[in-house]
Amino acid sequence: MPIIRNLGRAASQLLQSSGCGCGVSLVPVRAIGVSPRQVASDASFHSVTFSESDHPRVLITGGLGQLGVGLAKLLRKRFGKNNVILSDIRKPADNVFYSGPFIFADILDYKNLREIVVNNRITWLFHYSALLSAVGEANVPLARAVNITGLHNVLDIAAEHNLRLFVPSTIGAFGPTSPRDPTPDLCIQRPRTIYGVSKVHAELMGEYYHYRYGLDFRCLRYPGIISADSQPGGGTTDYAVQIFHDAIKTGKFKCYLRPDTRLPMMYIDDCLKATLEVMEAPAEALTMRTYNISAMSFTPEELAQEVQKYVPELQMTYNVDQVRQAIADSWPMNFDDSNARRDWGWKHDYDLPELVTTMFSYLGSDSRIAQAN
Repeated sequence: MPIIRNLGRAASQLLQSSGCGCGVSLVPVRAIGVSPRQVASDASFHSVTFSESDHPRVLITGGLGQLGVGLAKLLRKRFGKNNVILSDIRKPADNVFYSGPFIFADILDYKNLREIVVNNRITWLFHYSALLSAVGEANVPLARAVNITGLHNVLDIAAEHNLRLFVPSTIGAFGPTSPRDPTPDLCIQRPRTIYGVSKVHAELMGEYYHYRYGLDFRCLRYPGIISADSQPGGGTTDYAVQIFHDAIKTGKFKCYLRPDTRLPMMYIDDCLKATLEVMEAPAEALTMRTYNISAMSFTPEELAQEVQKYVPELQMTYNVDQVRQAIADSWPMNFDDSNARRDWGWKHDYDLPELVTTMFSYLGSDSRIAQAN
C-alpha cells in the first residue's frame, strides 16, 4: 500500500520538523476507511447532565497543541485533577506529564480510542486533533486523514457512549464568497483550504448527529488565538504570536501578510473561557450547535503600533507569502458573535491593548522590555 506508506513518511517528517507544540497535534496515518461501528438508524441518544458532586470525566485529544494543555489546567481546577485526561501521540514534557493524567491516544485507531472512553468512563470529549491551514495545504492527504477520518471516529464513539462532544471550528471555515465584515453565524461558507473544508464538514456532521441521533455536539468558531506559552505552529494568523518573540529577541519582525490585512483575534484565556462556558451551558439555551466567538480584530500594522509602545525600536518589514495572504483574504475581517452573547452570555475580557500588555508581562523579562518600561 504505497499511499499509506507515503502518508506515514510525510507525518514523520512533519513531526520531526515541528519545533513547537502549538496549534494542534499531528497523528500517525493508518489505513483510511469507515469506522468499524455503524450507528443504528433508530438510535436515540441524550445529553448527560451533571450535579455538582458528579463532575464530568474529560478526555482531550490532540492535547499537546496550543490549546490542550491550557484547557486541561482550567478543567482540572474546576472538576478535579484526576477527572481530566490529556492525550496525544507525542511524549509530553515533564511539567505536563506530572500535572495530571496523560495517555497515548491515536484518533485514527478506532479501537484504541473506544477503549480509552470505556475504560476511563469518559463523559465529555474535547477533540483538538487537526492540521492547521498552512500545514494542511502542504500535505492535503494527511490533513484529510486527520481532520476528516479522525473526526468520523470521534463522532461515532461519542454517539455510542453518550458523550458531550466539543469540536472547535475556525475563521477558516469561511471563504471568499462569505460576507467578511461582519461574518454572521449562518451564511455561505465555501472555504478554499482543506482545513476550512474539513471544519465545515465537522460542523455539518456534528449538527447531523445531533438532529439524527441526539448527540450533544457543541462547536465554536475560533478566531486567531494568541498565547504567550506556545510557539507558532503553521497557522495563517501565527504572525500575531511570532511578533512578540521576535520583538523581544531581535527587535525586528518580518511579516508574511500585508500591513492592512484585518483578521479577528482572541487571547487564549478568552478562548478557553468560552469553550468551558459553552460546554456548561444548558442545552435548552443553545439555539444552534456552532457559534462564532470574537474579541477583537486588527491588522499587522495596528498590532505593530501597540507592540512599539513596549519595544519602540521594533523594525517591522513585510515579505508577503502569497499562499497565506490568499488564505487570509478569503477569511472574515470581523466576526458577528451576537448569538453567543445572547444565548449563553459570552463576553470577552481582552481587547488589543490588554492583549499586548499581557503578552509582554509573560515574555517581558528581557532587558529590552525592562528598559522600555
